[in-house]
Amino acid sequence: MAKEFNIARLSSRCGTCDVELPAGSDVMATLTETKDDFVRTDYCQACWSQKPAGEGESEFFCTWQTRVPEPKARKKLFVDNDLLINFFERLAGAVEPAKVNFRFVLALVLMRKRLLVYGRSDRREDGSEVWHMVMKHTQAPHEVVDPKMDEAMIDQVSGQLGQILEGEL
Repeated sequence: MAKEFNIARLSSRCGTCDVELPAGSDVMATLTETKDDFVRTDYCQACWSQKPAGEGESEFFCTWQTRVPEPKARKKLFVDNDLLINFFERLAGAVEPAKVNFRFVLALVLMRKRLLVYGRSDRREDGSEVWHMVMKHTQAPHEVVDPKMDEAMIDQVSGQLGQILEGEL
């Protein structure tokens, strides 16, 4: 069974100064890869802007800007395509089942957005199926392992991705 990522939603406090993040404010969110999981940390703009250029960038798996939602406000989903593509590409070559599953769901999302195009599939000697795909805007080829997830598993991983990006896919 694949591992479930337990990634927190937007926190209510800055990861550096511990000040409460007010509704409507812009914050920087980061995802840091640990041995077994991903850890999300949010930063107020003041703390984020005080970091010297480039400091800590290599420690983050990815970063993005988001806004603290108004209480009980209906969430609007705006997922930056470049963020999805970057996340997808950084998971290339992963062999851990949870990361393979995560990359597969990202591939499905990118296909739905017409950013990634399916070409063909092959079977490897170990019996796994690999999809050969092309990133539409760069024509870069990608191989995506089909982990043969059932609908429930795809929903679970999609939910985790939605939690990371503060919306539902």
